[in-house]
Amino acid sequence: MTSPTQKAGYKAEDEAESYLISHGLTALERNVHFKTGELDLIMQDRDTLVFVEVRYRKNKRFGSPAETVTRSKQEKLIRSALLYCQKNNITSPWRIDVVAINDNPNSVAREISWIPSAVTA
Repeated sequence: MTSPTQKAGYKAEDEAESYLISHGLTALERNVHFKTGELDLIMQDRDTLVFVEVRYRKNKRFGSPAETVTRSKQEKLIRSALLYCQKNNITSPWRIDVVAINDNPNSVAREISWIPSAVTA
């Protein structure tokens, strides 16, 4: 059974994927799991493979969604991306982006921020 938190996460991933597609990226895979962590979205941006970490917060009371990508989380993302590339023999350039989504109390629409190359090794 899916929890309300998981449902909110899947909805945020759907929104992030649609947003990135509208900006020219192509969706490849979702929710790829490794012992080191999960890759939320894997997209293609021209010749670059893009691993996307999606972060959602209902409000900014405890900081923005992007601020929740801690150094520990960044290290897990890097390890997972490296494992994905190794497993799939990827030799093309790649990067890790963050898409931060939060509810906007003044609007029905959510605020979406896309941060390309947000995580670097």
